[in-house]
Formats: sequence, C-alpha cells, structure tokens
Amino acid sequence: MEAFSLYFLTIVVVLVSFIFLGFLSQRFKSKTSILPTGTFGLPVVGETLHFFSSGPEKFIHQRMEKYSAEVFATSLFGKKVAVVCGAAGNKFLLYTANDQLAPWLPSAASKLMDLVDSPGQSVRQVISKCRTFLHNEILNPKTLRQYITIMDALAREHIKTEWDPSKVIQVYPLCQKYALSLSCRLLLGLEDACQIQRISDSFWIIMQGLFSMPINMPGTRYNHALKEVKRVKHQFLNIIAKKRDMVFQDTGSAGSDVLSRILLEGNAYSMSDSEIGAYLLTLMLPSYEGISATITFALNHLAELPHIYEAVYKELMEIARSKAPEELLNWEDVKKMKYSWNVICESMRLTPPSMGTFREALIDINFAGITIPRGWKMHWSPFTTNKNHKYFPDPEAFDPTRYEGDGPTSCTFLPFSAGPRMCPGKDYSMFLILVYVYNVVTRFKLQKLIQDEKMRYRVGPVPANGLPMRLQTH
Repeated sequence: MEAFSLYFLTIVVVLVSFIFLGFLSQRFKSKTSILPTGTFGLPVVGETLHFFSSGPEKFIHQRMEKYSAEVFATSLFGKKVAVVCGAAGNKFLLYTANDQLAPWLPSAASKLMDLVDSPGQSVRQVISKCRTFLHNEILNPKTLRQYITIMDALAREHIKTEWDPSKVIQVYPLCQKYALSLSCRLLLGLEDACQIQRISDSFWIIMQGLFSMPINMPGTRYNHALKEVKRVKHQFLNIIAKKRDMVFQDTGSAGSDVLSRILLEGNAYSMSDSEIGAYLLTLMLPSYEGISATITFALNHLAELPHIYEAVYKELMEIARSKAPEELLNWEDVKKMKYSWNVICESMRLTPPSMGTFREALIDINFAGITIPRGWKMHWSPFTTNKNHKYFPDPEAFDPTRYEGDGPTSCTFLPFSAGPRMCPGKDYSMFLILVYVYNVVTRFKLQKLIQDEKMRYRVGPVPANGLPMRLQTH
C-alpha cells in the first residue's frame, strides 16, 4: 500500500512539474515576445464590418497611422490578423518568409472555393499542381502570343454588338462579359451565349457571397452562393463530359481550346474531371472580377483626364494606321503599347484590382522586432505602399511617367503580387487589358455620367452603378 502511494505521489509530482514548467515557459514567452499593437474589435466579427464599410484603403491607412507603419494587429473574418506594411513588409511576406507561411482564405471563401475533390492531397499540393498545369498548358509564352489575335477578334465583335453609341453603356458589366466570353472560348471551347450567360450568372452570385458572413441560412448571400457553387460544378462537369465524348469519337473535331488539348493528351496531369474544371476556374474567376475591374478603372481615368486619353489615343492610332483594315493585332503590336501600359499601371496603383492576399503563420514569425504567433493570419495589402509618400511623390496625382526607366522602388508596386506565389496570369491579363483598351479608345471618346460614383468592395473594387458612360465615335 505504501509503495502504491509513493508511486501515485511520484506521478502527481511529475505531472504538476510539467504543468508548472509549461506555465513558466508560456509566461516567459509572453514577456519576451512583443505582439503587434492594434485592436480586435467586436467578438466573433472583429473589425470585418468596418473593413468593408470604410473600404480597405481607409481602414489600413488609419491603423498604420494609429498603431504602426510596419505591422499592426486586427481581427478579420473571425481570426487574429497581422498586417505587414511597406516595402520591407511586402518583401518579407512575399519572399523571405514564404516557406514559413501557407495560403489562407476566410472560411466563407474557402468553402465556396472548395471545387476540387482531391482525397489525400494537401491544399499546397493541389495549388502546386494547379500552377504547373496553368504554366504548361495555358500561360507559356508561345501559347499566350497566339491568344492575342483571338482576343482582338472577340473584342472587335464584342465592341460592335455591345458598345452602342446611341445609348448609355455600363462599362463594368460589359468588361465582365468580354473577359468571361474570352475565357470560355480559350479554355473550354465554349461559344454558346446561353451557356456563357449561365456561367456569368453563377459567378455573380458566388462573388457576392465570397467575403460575406458565413451564415448558411435560407435567404442569405452565403447560402445562395453555396447553392450556386454546386450548380457551376455540375455545369462544368457536363461540359467536360461532352467534350470528352466529342474528342474521343473524332479527334479531328477537337478545337485548340485548353480543355480539348488536355483531354487529347490523355490527362497527363492525372486529374479527375472535377480537378480539371476547378483548375480552369482558377483562371476564369480572376478574369471575371480582377481583370474587369482593371479595365473599368483604366477607362474611368481616361474619361477623367483628357490629356492622358489623347496621349494613349495617339499611341494606339499609330498602331492602327500601320495595319490593314481587317488585320488583327499581334505580339509585335502589343509590345508597342508602352505608354498605354504605363497608364494602366498608374490606374492599378490608384485603384488596385485586388485588396491583397492572406497567409497563415506555420511557426512563430519575427518581423521588425514583433512576434506573430503560429496560427495567426498575415495580410499583404497594396494599400500600405501604393499611395505612400515615401515611395510615390504626390501620390494622389495620376502620373504614368512613374513607370519609365527602372520604375517604382522594388516591392512598392505589386499589382500581381510577387515571389513564388506571384499571379501566374500576369501576362495573360496584360494582353487582354491592352487589347480591350485598344479597341475602345480607337473607336470612342468617353464621357462619364456620374462624376463621383461610389465604389464597393468584394474581392476588389466595383463601381456602385457599373460606371455608366456616353460614347462619341471618332
């Protein structure tokens, strides 16, 4: 009995010692670690509502001024978030600490974007396979250059039918329609207007719910978006199944679209149909939202600034006059659009097409003397640098000459992010945007009808009224 009591007492002492040492370790750690300053706002929702109601730009600038211009703490989407700031913060997050971080999406967005059934694969493995697929099959330089003539042909057709000078047009939805139609043609070989419209309707509902409160109850945006994800998955699986039957019955009937190529090659990437569909969507969704916003706000600035418009018009008309009336644009033509691209870059600086990205800390991370604990989320935002006097003199002024020569200081202007996870669609986006702007500017002068139109945010900026304009032909 005494031996048992001694044994039991020994176990208790060991357990208490471990607990006490753990407590001391945590206490020592809390004293030696300096957490980022900030506020976590309300329970559960944190500062999420304020983030969207005030807009990400105002939200971030206020907290950089109040707490720190290097890193501050907040709570977004129910999680503690450290926002790293400035060129040093951008470089640290996107380059230096890349191996210590994992991609992260808010729970609502994560569930909505869960389009792939890949048992046994981690998120990193899925994303890595997706990027390899995009680079090899879609975004390699040879393929991209071939897309330019297709982009131009579709843009001409689109402008002819949709940009009617006899009525007021809404720029943003028309840009979305073109970007999605192009994606459907290049990626799926799909030209049926009704099918494309159904995809567009689904995308609109999904984007509405992407960063909404994840309340899955009838009538909520999130509930509608979840239902729409199921519909678009089903639609894509049907498209892939029909394309496979067509390709296998007659290989000569296969088009040059990406889906046909991947099926003809015997699915070299060992992907299921749901994976193929999801990987194609990784390019289609950014086109629908981000590229459309970039074109929209570039045209907005051209309408507001006649001297900038005239300079762009002059450059693009020199290209137009060098070509036969029905001759399509090519790679050599796009290379000449240097000033036009500088204008688009300046538009992206003033109105970034994305509010940034999120990562999750896999270990305790140290930056600028601050410790960001494991499990915290980290946020990179273009708003910490894009209008910062330190990097851009007179930051509110529209000045395309900022991008001449060596351009802005490293890690201060990153419209397509940077580092190992840089947007793989950068060149595709650049070609699409330039081709569309070329076709609008060489045909029309633009007059804004709402001078101070409000801006809303989903993944990126959206003009509240769709940017209505009146057109005047040259």
